[in-house]
Amino acid sequence: MMRILDFDSLSPEEFLNRDIQAEEDVSAAVDEVIANVRKRGDAALRDYTRRFDGAELQDLWVSAEEFDAAREAVDPYFMETLREAAENIRRFHERQKHNDFLLADRPGVVMGQRWTPIEKVGVCVPRSPEAFPSTILMNAIPAQIAGVLDIVIVTPPRPDGSVSPEALMAAELAEVTEVFKIGGAQAVAALAYGTESVPRVDKIVGPGGVFVATAKRKVFGQVAIDMIAGPSEILVLADGKTNPQWAAADLLSQAEHDPLSSAVLVTDSRELAEAVQAEVEARLEALPRKEIARRSIEDNGKIIVTDSLDKALLAVNRIAPEHLELCVDDPFALLPRIKNAGSVFLGRFTPEALGDYFAGPNHTLPTSGTARFSSPLGMDDFMKRSSFLCYDQAALSACGDRVADFARREGLEGHARSAESRREP
Repeated sequence: MMRILDFDSLSPEEFLNRDIQAEEDVSAAVDEVIANVRKRGDAALRDYTRRFDGAELQDLWVSAEEFDAAREAVDPYFMETLREAAENIRRFHERQKHNDFLLADRPGVVMGQRWTPIEKVGVCVPRSPEAFPSTILMNAIPAQIAGVLDIVIVTPPRPDGSVSPEALMAAELAEVTEVFKIGGAQAVAALAYGTESVPRVDKIVGPGGVFVATAKRKVFGQVAIDMIAGPSEILVLADGKTNPQWAAADLLSQAEHDPLSSAVLVTDSRELAEAVQAEVEARLEALPRKEIARRSIEDNGKIIVTDSLDKALLAVNRIAPEHLELCVDDPFALLPRIKNAGSVFLGRFTPEALGDYFAGPNHTLPTSGTARFSSPLGMDDFMKRSSFLCYDQAALSACGDRVADFARREGLEGHARSAESRREP
């Protein structure tokens, strides 16, 4: 049962008692996987796929014939859903495009900034129990908009060696270059270092369990990564007018992800708190993933009761949730006061599930309180900034003595002489 707690009795540690990966240390096992993939390449990938996924593979990639079969297998209704979702995601992320700029406001001086896309990106897509089409759309479409030339997906196969046709159709809509039937730490290693079949990429994005998260930490520097994702989270801020059935349903939507997921209700109504507590218990038994959801609710779920919405907002900003629902009469009035949240869902008719699949904003979000300093996945994650500058001889001569003096004050004579070497005679 969800615990009901009073805001004023909670210590700061009780607001922030989340561990990014509260599981056993897998560092040594991941080191072994990475070393094996670097040494043996595709052979190691086939071995791990046989061991962890039960699939015997000859080819690691999804063939053109498999894509053809997927087009026939996916029903027209879901294909239209995928197209609408892809269009919503594309429309939202296209607004994130940056403009280059150029400054030429001083004689003889030109400088500016330009954005260029990362060339190759790998997307990790978990299978639980199927590869997630939504993860493919949310990760690959911003990369495609940014101008990434090669987008590679890695996802564990089914035991028969296939990948769900829905996932393949999502990949096709997102203009993915290649799909490989590998997962786990071994897939991260393959993307970071390359094998006979899997191309080495410049950045790895996408979610995964503790092995994937640990592997991403270890290859960072060899490649870029998006973030280290922890268990999923939802915080519902609700006033006393909120339907407790709706609030309970939304809390359970995240609790069913993983036993480590956290579902939190913050409210200024004791009556609502007790009603939601009862609704969660009643609805748990009807969930197909009830055992997972129950562990999440009992271990990590809580209801925080405050005596005002001001304190409720304080609780929200302390927790810095991945997903935040504002179930109040005027959510837009509260929005400017939200400082720490991955994605905010405004009003009583905006369930978090909209963001997971369809609405458009990205569902790859900062977890474990990292919304205090990080952001949702977006087009920026697939681009780089470069600055440029050009001085003519007169412009350099005008400031060269200052540059040389600055360099000498830092003890760098070579820098100073470089600035002085081009003085006008």
